[in-house]
Amino acid sequence: MSIEVKISKTRVSYKIAMKFLDKRVEKLKKNKGKELLWVLEHPTTYTAGIRSNTSEIIDKNIKIINTKRGGKITLHNPGQKIIYLVLDLNRRKKDIRKLITAIETSITEFLELYKIKGKKDIKNIGIWVNKKKIAAIGLKVSRWIAYHGFSININNNLEEYLKISPCGLNNKQVTSIYKEKGKKIKNFEKKLIEITIKNMNKI
Repeated sequence: MSIEVKISKTRVSYKIAMKFLDKRVEKLKKNKGKELLWVLEHPTTYTAGIRSNTSEIIDKNIKIINTKRGGKITLHNPGQKIIYLVLDLNRRKKDIRKLITAIETSITEFLELYKIKGKKDIKNIGIWVNKKKIAAIGLKVSRWIAYHGFSININNNLEEYLKISPCGLNNKQVTSIYKEKGKKIKNFEKKLIEITIKNMNKI
């Protein structure tokens, strides 16, 4: 199944990205346009999912953007890669669990390229390395159009997590590829896209 791939070289504001996703979702509901995989970075942005609670905000001065995705409060910042998906599950299997498993597999396979063993947690969605979260997953489904997606901490500033309880967790329970391996990775987008599309096409 054909998925349009979009890679943004410059940072995209969260609100602009959401408008773009919403438009693509509406097109797919009308059987127009292609599914989407979009790789980008956001400037430092704190977002609240539909299960979030104000008690998760430690620094009351930060601006929080409410969003339609599942999950709680999280951080997007430079050095974290966002992979947004818009998938028509009417054309695939109408199985949200299978979609989440495909995303989890994509993340763990990508991490394996850098000899990092990522694990999923039954209680807490996302991918973990040595009990620290390295990747977050947040989805919304409307009339079997699944959108939003996942993020992977590559070499972002983890100190910015101290202003929140990310996903309801201890804010020190986060890590990145850079923190785990002590070096920055480059030119990884193509491989990340290939792995993700391969797993999405199994749904």
